[in-house]
Amino acid sequence: MSHPLEIRETLQKAALFQEFTAVELDEFLDLLDPITVQPGECIVRQDDMGDSMYLIVRGKARVVHHRDGRDVELATLKSGDFFGELALVDHGLRSADVEAVDECTMLQVSQASISALAGVYPSAAFKFLIAIGRMMVERLRQSNRRYIDSLLISAQVPKSE
Repeated sequence: MSHPLEIRETLQKAALFQEFTAVELDEFLDLLDPITVQPGECIVRQDDMGDSMYLIVRGKARVVHHRDGRDVELATLKSGDFFGELALVDHGLRSADVEAVDECTMLQVSQASISALAGVYPSAAFKFLIAIGRMMVERLRQSNRRYIDSLLISAQVPKSE
């Protein structure tokens, strides 16, 4: 199966695949099916069970958390970004909605596709999981910085007497 040039070129530039060889990338792409969603369509819904992650090949999506009747936009994702990776670890509930901003082409990655890749190219599966881990750590570090900054800002606010 040949892959559209756009998908391959986009993923070659993505951080998740920087260490992949061309053969490893092609093998992985053979295991994934492209999905297209329309603007406004919800790709994953907060509090639904998750079992896969998604790689955005084309388009933009926004991540929105809902709580107490309020919507908080957490991120805007673009070509080369991914989301839903926690579902590969625990099959837990989704922590936010992800909605297409415009038409999006994505690739769905399940545990089965990673296991299949590991059967043929174990080093590629390892590279993929390590890259996800690195990016998750970076996201956690950013969240920690924001949290600490918010604590410092609230500590600086003078208390009224």
